[in-house]
Amino acid sequence: MALYALGDLHLHFQVQLKAPGQKDGVWKNHETVFRRYCSEMIRPDDTLVLVGDHSWGRNLSEAEQDLQYISDLPGRKILLRGNHDMFWDAKKTQALNERFSGKLFFLQNNYYAYGEYALVGTKGFTFEGPFMINRKRQVVGWDEKKKERSEKLIDRELERLRISFEAAANDGFTKFIMFLHYPPTNILERSSGFTKMAEEYGAEQVIYAHCHGKSRFHDSILGRRKGIEYSLVSGDFLRWKPMKVLP
Repeated sequence: MALYALGDLHLHFQVQLKAPGQKDGVWKNHETVFRRYCSEMIRPDDTLVLVGDHSWGRNLSEAEQDLQYISDLPGRKILLRGNHDMFWDAKKTQALNERFSGKLFFLQNNYYAYGEYALVGTKGFTFEGPFMINRKRQVVGWDEKKKERSEKLIDRELERLRISFEAAANDGFTKFIMFLHYPPTNILERSSGFTKMAEEYGAEQVIYAHCHGKSRFHDSILGRRKGIEYSLVSGDFLRWKPMKVLP
């Protein structure tokens, strides 16, 4: 039994691709590459966590083939909500879990038991600008209105994350792996509400996605900090090979 993770599949079997750049380079035929890695690496008793941005579908009907593709992958599949997952209404997560029972598990305001670990998570959020940058490429300011809006979204996501932690803790779990779609910090932050919550509950790992392209791969925390291992699992960063989280 092993635990794997990868994010940002951005599947589009039923809708026209909205991001033309995702047809070239590492994105070319990425669905085939990822499926091949999964068939080679993941056994039926393994678990794969997909860390958001599963489908470009604007509703569940348009995402049907994308979710079927995921369902057909080997192992158990746990899905986290991403910022592009329009098919997933956060208030209807329970309905999704009922509809896809035995095929997919949607991680939102709940947790997934993996051995002695609880897998907890939420979409998350972080302020990504716009930033004002001087000629030396130093940040000298930012859009205050968007910063205020970001703080409201962050507070909401922190509430959802705490619900996930508390549900697991109330059931007796003391070991946690924490998943976010957005990175836990932005380019200006060394800590955030998400890193502090991970420390509060003693999460062993924080795993996130969302950061695409070489210029974005180091936007947030990578490696070990305050006893927690932080990992980026965006598909293009991993070149579509799932990362093993636990053996």
